[in-house]
Amino acid sequence: MTAKSAAAAARATVYGYPRQGQNRELKKAIEGYWKGRVTADALRATAAELRRTNWQQLADAGIDEVPTGDFSYYDHVLDTTVMVGAVPGRHRDAVATDRLDGYFAMARGTRDVAPLEMTKWFDTNYHYLVPELGPDTVFSADSAKQVGELKEAVALGLTARPVLVGPVTYLLLAKPAPGVAADFDTLTLLDRLLPVYAEILADLRAAGAEWVQLDEPALVQDRTPAELNAAERAYRDLGALTDRPKLLAATYFDRLGNALPVLAKTPVEGLALDFTEAAAANLDALAAVGGLPGKRLVAGVVNGRNIWVNDLETSLATLGTLLGLADRVDVSASCSLLHVPLDTAPERDIAPQILRWLAFARQKTNEIVTLAKGLAQGTDTIAAELAANRADLASRAGSPITREPAVRARTAAVTEADGRRSQPYAQRAAAQRAHLGLPLLPTTTIGSFPQTGEVRTARADLRAGRIDTAGYEERIKAEIQEVISFQEKAGLDVLVHGEAERNDMVQYFAEQLTGYLATQHGWVQSYGTRYVRPPILAGDISRPEPMTVRWTEYARSLTDRPVKGMLTGPVTMLAWSFVRDDQPLADTARQVALALRDEVTDLEAAGTSVIQVDEPALRETLPLRAADHPAYLAWATEAFRLTTSGVRPDTQIHTHMCYAEFGDIVQAIDDLDADVISLEAARSHMQVARELASHGYPREAGPGVYDIHSPRVPSAEEAAELLRTGLEAIPAERLWVNPDCGLKTRGWSETRASLENLVAAARTVRGELPAH
Repeated sequence: MTAKSAAAAARATVYGYPRQGQNRELKKAIEGYWKGRVTADALRATAAELRRTNWQQLADAGIDEVPTGDFSYYDHVLDTTVMVGAVPGRHRDAVATDRLDGYFAMARGTRDVAPLEMTKWFDTNYHYLVPELGPDTVFSADSAKQVGELKEAVALGLTARPVLVGPVTYLLLAKPAPGVAADFDTLTLLDRLLPVYAEILADLRAAGAEWVQLDEPALVQDRTPAELNAAERAYRDLGALTDRPKLLAATYFDRLGNALPVLAKTPVEGLALDFTEAAAANLDALAAVGGLPGKRLVAGVVNGRNIWVNDLETSLATLGTLLGLADRVDVSASCSLLHVPLDTAPERDIAPQILRWLAFARQKTNEIVTLAKGLAQGTDTIAAELAANRADLASRAGSPITREPAVRARTAAVTEADGRRSQPYAQRAAAQRAHLGLPLLPTTTIGSFPQTGEVRTARADLRAGRIDTAGYEERIKAEIQEVISFQEKAGLDVLVHGEAERNDMVQYFAEQLTGYLATQHGWVQSYGTRYVRPPILAGDISRPEPMTVRWTEYARSLTDRPVKGMLTGPVTMLAWSFVRDDQPLADTARQVALALRDEVTDLEAAGTSVIQVDEPALRETLPLRAADHPAYLAWATEAFRLTTSGVRPDTQIHTHMCYAEFGDIVQAIDDLDADVISLEAARSHMQVARELASHGYPREAGPGVYDIHSPRVPSAEEAAELLRTGLEAIPAERLWVNPDCGLKTRGWSETRASLENLVAAARTVRGELPAH
């Protein structure tokens, strides 16, 4: 096919779409089902209506091929586990009794059965449920969900493309099941898994699928020759099937690298590549293999992970370069639009001119359609759109909110000494122990306590004007009093104020810093029914006034025990925001760090002796390619140290991380030079404690003994057993006792019981220690 005919054939498509609905209808229906207020049939009806609405919106916008199967009640990787019959043994009875309840049991656990482990989806803030596999795993095909949703779309008269997690990525994301040797290679199960995919592909073809998308984002990571050989074998075998649809192998989030020639020579009919995060690298790699003759190329030229308007002319230039490198070039976002909010239209608190800089899922869909039209029919047909886009880009580039000279001067003046504590850890630790007087195995929590209905009502009443600021603050003080009183009675050693005043650990700070924009409806799924509204980091960052000091001071006035000051760290402020793309991330991180440094200084001056700066996103933001790690970790750890290094030696600096693969960044954790780190460990059975010990981590650590993402209450003996496991790796002098993460999403009854059990476990294990 010539470049001209390839352009004429260009179609618009997307890989996936936000699931929740305009008003988070899915969240409300699922949580209603959990509470017994919504029936299973009503939940299914809500889900079906949301799917229909999404597909119709896409089709009405001009999307030629809509995705199916990307919709999920909780997580698409969990859906894949069900699809291939890899239900863990402990959940099989629940799934056999009731498929829907069994599904949620795998995600959330039950009173008696632990859920699947949860971790981050590559370098995003989306969490997936980790498959548990072993040498005895038997796969079996269950295509009901995929076939059913395809039929729904076809019945609407739409051209639909089912989307599946690819077999190689599924196995590479999996972990050995409990009781299986830690070095078990899940990829050895590929030959068992491929026949199941073959059966599912045949079912989808029979249901009317012309194309099926197999997502293989794991192939944009560094892969061994054996892993690349497995990918080649998988797509050679699937491509050789006779009873199947056409196959589109989709990759995103980074450059495909050595996996590109592997996939290019297989018999799959199409490849999807990211031309935003890795445009130059993927273009060069395509040219190096001689293009994709006879194949379809889906070009992800619209950023599916950030919210800035596309530079249409730049994207058209990229698309034009791609013509002639494939049989047909189609236009898409770089990845599923799951990672951005649904629509800018409902936003009323952002100035209209600034709103034009932003593109959520619906606006990105329009950009994709515009680009496909320009590619197929010529730029004259989209002249008005191009002119408007140029004006929007110029408006943003010239806006005074993007540059603040005082902030830039302060950032430029930072020296290496600003990122170093005044004394080494050993001296600080002695001063902190003398100052704080804590017992062995000190107990604490991560920061937040349950956000009760009363707290949420108070916040809504303040927004609506039903109460004034004074009335709101009295309600928050009452909540802090309850939190402090409970912690004292429960016997916790280092207390927190509970963060009742905070709507979100990033948004709360963003609303008090210059340079940030806040949305009212910009919800994005984090996990399950947990949705967040990432703020938009649009300009230079500074802190006009203290943000947390008075609430921490008030909590300290209620108790004689230490109360932690609680802040969100600079890397997490970036990772959980939609960050500006017009300057290096390192520059933005340094601006945020200096603003937070001012807060740390003020907390210490007010008498706070323990200050926690959370960095749960440090691992999630790690680049997917090892070659890119050193540069990222250098500025990320520098930003943390810049935030925390201005305090006295006897002020104890904590940090926290959760739900990530910590083994990849143990050296970076060490480089933070925090005095204490708390980490998720309950679902992963204290794996991180062993990783810290193997590294020789010299500071204090609190691997979590209470999984807060499950409603179940761990017994005191269960927590004690985890503590004993932790003590095998970390000496008692350096081991803390805490939950995995904050308690914001939990209810008070389970929180009380769980923390009382946690304290009891600490006391039990203290009693087992040799006398000191």
